[in-house]
Amino acid sequence: MSLIGYYTRKTYTICKEEVLVLPGRVAVGVFFLTVLLLPLFSQSPYLLRVMVLSSIFAIFAASWDLLSGFTGQMNFGHALFFGVGAYSTALLNIHAHLPPWASIPLGALAAVITGLVVGIPCLRLRGTYLALTTLAFPIIVLGIVFAIPDVTGGELGLSGLSRLTGTRLWDYYLTVIVMLAVCSIMWKIANSNTGIIFHAIREDEVAVRASGINTTRYKLMAFCLSGFFAGISGGLYAHFMRIAGPSTLEVSMSFTVVIWAVFGGIVTIYGPVGAVFILFPLLEFLRFWPEYRTLAFAIVILLILLYMPEGLFPYLRDKIETECPRCKIRNVATRKTCRICTAPLE
Repeated sequence: MSLIGYYTRKTYTICKEEVLVLPGRVAVGVFFLTVLLLPLFSQSPYLLRVMVLSSIFAIFAASWDLLSGFTGQMNFGHALFFGVGAYSTALLNIHAHLPPWASIPLGALAAVITGLVVGIPCLRLRGTYLALTTLAFPIIVLGIVFAIPDVTGGELGLSGLSRLTGTRLWDYYLTVIVMLAVCSIMWKIANSNTGIIFHAIREDEVAVRASGINTTRYKLMAFCLSGFFAGISGGLYAHFMRIAGPSTLEVSMSFTVVIWAVFGGIVTIYGPVGAVFILFPLLEFLRFWPEYRTLAFAIVILLILLYMPEGLFPYLRDKIETECPRCKIRNVATRKTCRICTAPLE
């Protein structure tokens, strides 16, 4: 009982002194509670399906931000990692009869190897050349898929995969918990020393190399980490939909993840996650208006890009929080002095 009391007090202290001091952190806490408690209010199969897919694509979008947002390695072929994760998971499940808890991590490792294969030839490329090169890789893999239909299923894909769990409710809780855990890990990486180096490479790679840091190693690490997390999302998608098809490698998938990230705000991790939970359900719930569904989606995107060029969530954060000019700690926008160093906030 004393151990439970200790952790209870520690949790209370963290919530009081770290979470409740900033509106942004409170919003994240509310989001965590909302997705975890949603089935208590509604267990509609359609709603749970939309939320499961949103959770899967949130991992996918955050993994793109970890690579392209933080290191500046603009990847227009991120569907490669998603598709490789999905196909590898499907092949392992169908032919090796591995359950989802084993096939999904192994599929993610296949995406890591793919990250190495893509990262090594792309290390010396920048800007438009890098973007076009990365765009070519999923097209190449898609050609391989069509070339060996006996293995990959060709245009029909691989179907008949094992279910994630026994029920839609447990599918929901599994994907949501994995999404919260994986996105928290990515956020932690982005705020660690490794994340600082990623960000420095994005700003000035030459200066980082001149300071003695092996930028090649860190860029390869970014490709592998991003591939691993995208591979997890691809594996979850394959088992949830019970199919791995060419759609997981399409160019539209690569550009959709860029739209999600830019809409929510790059170099944040939480921005792309929030964007998916806004835009994906929006598209789903607009199915009753098929004539104007895409038009409404485009208008929402354009409004955000025109009036909030840094993304929706960084814009909202800057409205409710302010950064101390001395210690760089964020404070509630209504404060006159910093909560840490008491410097005046202008």
